[in-house]
Amino acid sequence: MPESSRRGLLFGAAAVSTGALLAACTGNEPRSTRSDADTAPAADDRPGAPVTIGFAGPQADHGWLNAINENATSRAARYSDVTLEITEGSNDTAAQIGQVQTLINKKVDVLVVLPADGRALTQVGLQAMKAGIPVINLDRVFASPQAYRCWIGGDNYGMGLNAGRYIGERLKDKPDAKVVELAGLDNLELTKQRTQGFDDALRNYPNITKVARQAAEFTVESGQATMAQLLQAQPAFDALWNHDDDQGVGALRAVAQAGRDDFLMVGGAGAKSAMDAIKADDGVLKATVLYPPTMAASAIDLARALGQHKGVGGMAELEIPASVTLYSAVVTKDNVDAYLPTGFS
Repeated sequence: MPESSRRGLLFGAAAVSTGALLAACTGNEPRSTRSDADTAPAADDRPGAPVTIGFAGPQADHGWLNAINENATSRAARYSDVTLEITEGSNDTAAQIGQVQTLINKKVDVLVVLPADGRALTQVGLQAMKAGIPVINLDRVFASPQAYRCWIGGDNYGMGLNAGRYIGERLKDKPDAKVVELAGLDNLELTKQRTQGFDDALRNYPNITKVARQAAEFTVESGQATMAQLLQAQPAFDALWNHDDDQGVGALRAVAQAGRDDFLMVGGAGAKSAMDAIKADDGVLKATVLYPPTMAASAIDLARALGQHKGVGGMAELEIPASVTLYSAVVTKDNVDAYLPTGFS
């Protein structure tokens, strides 16, 4: 997708999810003293005050998490005024707390943290803020808003809502339609939010009944095993919503092994493999609802603007916002070409 097009997507309709880019930063001087060049979108690419950004995330043991790291590092590399201090990443909360404390001790200018567990890392977020280091809380939210200056992340409820709406519109004229749900990890709040959004959307379609729901574990293996169980238990249904495209790879294997093609499937997150299948349009997968890892690139943009005491282009305020929620766009064969560049492996 062209850079100019991607810039327009973020703050047009509440942060559209294809590659949310925070554009030109506005300065803190009065508007009357700014030249046209000061407010032009290209101003964001001009070198400014040096900013050291510390980045701490969980272990990249999932395609989406790996894409988070790649988006952060590639985004930072485009700015000559940004130095990125990135940790190794860990799913052990104690280890990640230690990594963040190391970044605090290094006195980085801004912290970007995607916590393995938001509640467990709240105290270290508070520690950074008290030390005068502003925190960009990425995706998994801390338990206290005092632990971060800005939160940016996806819309889990919106994912479920838009998946339900898409399926609802496809099945609205079918009497006694049946749907099943392949969820993620049930101990995660995000999974509950995705299911709630899905259920709320389906309430608008009284002809549709959700007949089964199984939770997998966001892995290819769990997706395949759990989907095989669902297919055996449900010999006939009309649509499937799968929360995660990584586990969807396994789910599609189970579907192929069972020789099933009697339903439509909607995925979640926006993996390239899912988009390729949607584009080919030769199987059950017809759409995926985005949960864009490009949020990490936008977090770097926000951190840079914060470190340089600037706002963001396209907004009148002199400060960056307190929160940015990305939109969960539905990718289908009709728009997949626009979103393919954002697909992750």
